[in-house]
Amino acid sequence: MGKPNFLRNFIVRILLFGVFILLLRFAYIVSIRGGSCDASDFCLFTVPENLNFAAGSVRNDASAVVVDDGVRSSSSGVALRDLWTSKEWRKTVDFYSAVFQDLIAEGYLSPNSKALCVETISGQDVYSLKEIGVPDAIGISKKAALPLVVSGQAFRQPFEDNTFDFEFSGAGWLGRSVRPADFASEIGRTLKPEGFVVVHTAAKDMYSFNSFLDLFDCCKLVRSREINSPDSSMPTIREIVLKKETEILGQGEKKPGGNSVNTCSVPGYKQELVRIAEPLIAEEPLKPWLTLKRNIKNIKYLPSMADISFKQRYVYVDVGARSYGSSIGSWFKKKYPKQNKTFEIYAIEADKAFHEEYQTKKGVKLLPYAAWVRNETLFFEINRGPGQKIEEKGRGMGRIQPVQSSASFASDVDKIRGFDFANWLKNTVSQRDFVVMKMDVEGTEFDLIPRLFETGAICLIDEIFLECHYNRWQRCCPGERSSKYQKTYDHCLELFSSLRKSGVLVHQWW
Repeated sequence: MGKPNFLRNFIVRILLFGVFILLLRFAYIVSIRGGSCDASDFCLFTVPENLNFAAGSVRNDASAVVVDDGVRSSSSGVALRDLWTSKEWRKTVDFYSAVFQDLIAEGYLSPNSKALCVETISGQDVYSLKEIGVPDAIGISKKAALPLVVSGQAFRQPFEDNTFDFEFSGAGWLGRSVRPADFASEIGRTLKPEGFVVVHTAAKDMYSFNSFLDLFDCCKLVRSREINSPDSSMPTIREIVLKKETEILGQGEKKPGGNSVNTCSVPGYKQELVRIAEPLIAEEPLKPWLTLKRNIKNIKYLPSMADISFKQRYVYVDVGARSYGSSIGSWFKKKYPKQNKTFEIYAIEADKAFHEEYQTKKGVKLLPYAAWVRNETLFFEINRGPGQKIEEKGRGMGRIQPVQSSASFASDVDKIRGFDFANWLKNTVSQRDFVVMKMDVEGTEFDLIPRLFETGAICLIDEIFLECHYNRWQRCCPGERSSKYQKTYDHCLELFSSLRKSGVLVHQWW
């Protein structure tokens, strides 16, 4: 009776030892060899017989991608076989094959190209490259799908500078990225000089198309065309081909050089947005407190006319913010069409009465100064009605001017620091950012707007909501104009017209 038990235990131990060897081999293949093995080795699974490329060991080093010949197996072969033989997979592979064959015919891709497909989840584009005869190809995605796709992020590629001859981003991934500027910068870093990058994107309007090109400051546009897509959610896509001209010095930084910082010209695609914007109110309204307020319903916001996806950052600057609820909380956060983008918010307000409120508002950076044309100490005159000791909440700081006596109004004087707003703007945002500005500065707009033009900072602003202050008719006193401002409605209309003629999308604000 003892011998059968001994024999049975011996067989069980042998079987367990065999299982241990298989598990050890599996761990070696996955962790050491990248999920593949040589044809002469003992492999756990085999890939489909019709796979005509080798998927060997992958290195993410300076020499880029190494694919060994003769490899026909993978530790995930069963799952891969099911995926690679599906109809949807084959349909997408055929689409990419046609795309890449066209690029080869046009000279942007060759069989000798070292190629990278960025943000490819399961690697159909990589498979297509290998199938048409571009063997040195690999893909990256957050989650690896070996042997076609290794782990990596589009905005932090696991490769050295100047590695690839050709890079491809399909399925509109760049437009969906939360960091499109870093996405583009990494492509510029790892692409060789004279190399090509091809991107499939949904950028159709000229604003989004030019915003896309601004991201790739390393490259020049070679070709752009619309093609049909196998994706039913995006049946038509734009294919953009770029060529890297400038050698990247590191982290996407270009060699020194460029246009003068004090000059700019508003491009034509922005001028087109101005042409389709709501018309200006040509005649002075008799009841401006009604007419201008109602006009808000007619405003055509820039994000309602164009796609703003291809921007590095999204910034809202409220110049003369007053209280949080004056415009940030009541209008911008609730009503401005932000296309699901997260905006950095700057509130510029000199009146100390509002400063404490902003300490509890998250996501808003308060600049407790006065926007001005230079850095200097200013005297503010806060106008108040007779016997009125506290300024009505929400009225703001008043005018920047020398102290003057008035028979009808008492005035308090406050000393505050003014800063060069145009210079601050140029040091805070760039042309690759989407910048919205609301300006309510009690007449100082006639100083600030010319300064923005003079410095070229006006070109950094995509959309302006401007309240222009003039000697308008009084609500309280029919037939009387405000004595607070010297400018007329014609002066305001001239200011708005000059902005629009220069290609700046400005709206009359209340």
